Amino acid sequence: MASKAKAPGEIEKASRLAHIPRCEEYDKMISGMLYDSFVPELESARLKARIFMNEYNTWFPKGEDLTLQKLADDRLKLLKTRLGHIGEDSYIEPPLSVDYGPNISIGKRFYSNFGLTILDSAIVTIGDRVMLGPNVMISTATHETEVASRRDNIEFAKPVTIGDDCWIGAGVIILAGVSIGNGCTIGAGAIVTRDIPAWTVAVGSPAKVIKAVKELPPLEDRPIDTRN
Repeated sequence: MASKAKAPGEIEKASRLAHIPRCEEYDKMISGMLYDSFVPELESARLKARIFMNEYNTWFPKGEDLTLQKLADDRLKLLKTRLGHIGEDSYIEPPLSVDYGPNISIGKRFYSNFGLTILDSAIVTIGDRVMLGPNVMISTATHETEVASRRDNIEFAKPVTIGDDCWIGAGVIILAGVSIGNGCTIGAGAIVTRDIPAWTVAVGSPAKVIKAVKELPPLEDRPIDTRN
């Protein structure tokens, strides 16, 4: 169900992201309200996303000095020209598909295999050290089941959050409004329709938790080994 009012928390998140197409309909869009996606600011942002996708998915450097590290560094620079935020040491294998780009915030040491799709009408927040298998889809976009708003080209979106240290298997679909906690594993082919608690393994369609895993302290809080 669409929200009836703007979400100050989501608008505040957006203020920390790059390249956002700020306007009244944008604020409604990221707040989960019904909004018009055909206003000029949002149409322009989607056009920029498609120009970016064509460049990112077809670009490949040449030269005898080419290394995988140089390739990764150059791709990270390209990602920073369109995504709202992406942390250091992160890499996304092409092809990559996004709806806007600026509504995506990715932490450090992120890796996605081929074929990632993110429909980022609402804000997608991904933590540090997250790994995605091939052909993962994250969709914040949705519609009312009542037909009238669909006839009027009106839609809404709900944010998606993935915590630190998650592994999302091949072909997983994560739907609008879902939050996945830290340390989760989502089995290949799962469809995630509801929140997944931290430090668990979930599989199936719809995804269900099948076991817990050992919780680890935040990486920064690990004790330093002084024995060597």
